[in-house]
Amino acid sequence: WARPTLDVHGMPGGFTGAGAKTVIPARASAKISMRLVPNQRPDEVFALFSKYVNSITPRGIQISIRQLSGADPMLIRTDNHYVQAAKAAMKEVFGRETVFIRSGGSIPVVADFEKHLHIPSVMMGFGLPDDNLHAPNEKFHIPNFYRGIESIIRFFQLLSS
Repeated sequence: WARPTLDVHGMPGGFTGAGAKTVIPARASAKISMRLVPNQRPDEVFALFSKYVNSITPRGIQISIRQLSGADPMLIRTDNHYVQAAKAAMKEVFGRETVFIRSGGSIPVVADFEKHLHIPSVMMGFGLPDDNLHAPNEKFHIPNFYRGIESIIRFFQLLSS
């Protein structure tokens, strides 16, 4: 549930028109992203990745590897007071036990809150598996939208009591 990833998002280069060509492109590029897990650091992972790519690049080929951004990984503990309040609020509103599901995401400020403010974060999700998050035909179940609002209101009420 919490494994690192390396995703290739695009590889522009070469002939892309109609028909076939057997020409080797003069230039090519790739856009990638990596999801890290606890105990990995963006700069260290980037350095290891760069070293590996350089080691497999044939002689005579020029490459350029750039790190555009990076953020520390974060795993939210479910045993903290804030997450337990969210769990109780969602149970009240949805009428079912809360299920904790680990899910990768790219929200760099979450790790920063804990690192600099020394407070845990709470991530509350109201989507369904078939909502196709960040995919074609993405949608959001409207009743979950309204129950999500109710859950957040109840969450703040529980925290303030």
